Amino acid sequence: MIKEIKNENFDTEIKDELVLVDFYASWCGPCKMMHPVIAQLAEINPHLKILKVNVDEREDIARDYGIMTIPTLILFKNNEIKEKNIGFTPRNVLEKWIENHKDN
Repeated sequence: MIKEIKNENFDTEIKDELVLVDFYASWCGPCKMMHPVIAQLAEINPHLKILKVNVDEREDIARDYGIMTIPTLILFKNNEIKEKNIGFTPRNVLEKWIENHKDN
């Protein structure tokens, strides 16, 4: 499931067991390259909650999490940051990343 964060309470959204957050901008080339990778992750991991945060629309969230470069992916587990990744990341790397935190 991929959900675009517009007016929702971000803190409530990240309280689930495992949540991948994609910080992006519509004008960002590497962010556009990440889009199909994120879509594939959602397809093969239906249990994984994926949130997309447009840093131009939600500057407050980007600022709170120190997002200086996009794309930035943050993996949350039970409201806690587990890992952060900056820049384009291949799907196989993200799959391992997610798998490592499923049962931890």
